[in-house]
Amino acid sequence: MKMRSPLLFLTLLAALALPVFAAETPFDWPKAREIFQRAQTGGQLTPDEQKILDEAKRRHAAGENPNGQPGQNPNPQQNQQPPPAPPQNLVPLTELTGKYQNQDGGLYGGGKNDPPAELATRAKQVLAQVRPLDAEGKPAADGKIAMVSLGMSNTTMEFGVFKRIADGDPRKASNLVIVDCAQGGKTASAWANNDQPWAEAISRIQKAGVTPAQVQVMWLKEANAGPSTGWPAATDQLRDDIKADIKRAQEKYPNLRLIFLSSRIYAGYARTRLNPEPYAYESAFAVRAVIHDQPKDGPVLLWGPYLWTNGEKGRALDDLKWLPADCGGDGTHPSASGQEKVAKLLLDFFTKNPNAKPWFTKPQ
Repeated sequence: MKMRSPLLFLTLLAALALPVFAAETPFDWPKAREIFQRAQTGGQLTPDEQKILDEAKRRHAAGENPNGQPGQNPNPQQNQQPPPAPPQNLVPLTELTGKYQNQDGGLYGGGKNDPPAELATRAKQVLAQVRPLDAEGKPAADGKIAMVSLGMSNTTMEFGVFKRIADGDPRKASNLVIVDCAQGGKTASAWANNDQPWAEAISRIQKAGVTPAQVQVMWLKEANAGPSTGWPAATDQLRDDIKADIKRAQEKYPNLRLIFLSSRIYAGYARTRLNPEPYAYESAFAVRAVIHDQPKDGPVLLWGPYLWTNGEKGRALDDLKWLPADCGGDGTHPSASGQEKVAKLLLDFFTKNPNAKPWFTKPQ
């Protein structure tokens, strides 16, 4: 076939070539994996490497897996729909004096933000059992205390920054090994019903030079994706899933002594239904129920830092505010500044809380 016009021929070539030149450069998952593994073993990252790691976590949270294919994101189309406007009258649980859905205030209920006497006594007893252990889980002067995380994308994004600043803090005990085991897309339900997150967690623990028998402390922060059943069904489901997560954690980590739980950050800027308000706020009531219902044996369950406040309104507990810039593009995951806010709250908690300071910090 003879092309009648050279100009038409050149135009056709340009049109055919356009998709090639406009295609997005594939994300370098192998490089991100190498950076992550180095970070898990205490390696120092450059600012550019940290950006790559943060981008990998963001992509994984959005449903992309390390093979560059769509991941297991429950109800992806529903989750991408804009959520209803967030309630404006929510009050941080730490200062709630009235009722919310017939629930009173205080992290531990009854307007109290400190553990009740019986729980405080038991926590003190278990705290005395946290000590350096060898690889088999036996007390050893040269042993290690491993602290892990359990949770979803927000959790790993926040705990990863916490690990980095904690490992560089001179107050941190030399025998404490911090391992980020939280994983993008691994909701409370995923940990409760699948073996894969646990296999990955144990792999990370081993790469950090410790064993599951040395894990004695955990930070747990969870939610479920795309909640739609409202109050109290979604909160009850989250409560039950977290209980199942903890039961499985006891099986995987036989010397687990202390679990510190946190609920979600503010989600009033959410642009999707992945986990918007008021579900983020209400997750605190699921955490409180888990702590209230804990058995008399096994690890002690306590509140870690409370991360929610009503956006820019702040709270009386401290100067925490959640600004639009503290959230990523979807309004649900924390941006770099949001991650740093949570990381600093974690560091402040574990260096000062009486149930954490004795094992987290160096002897005075």
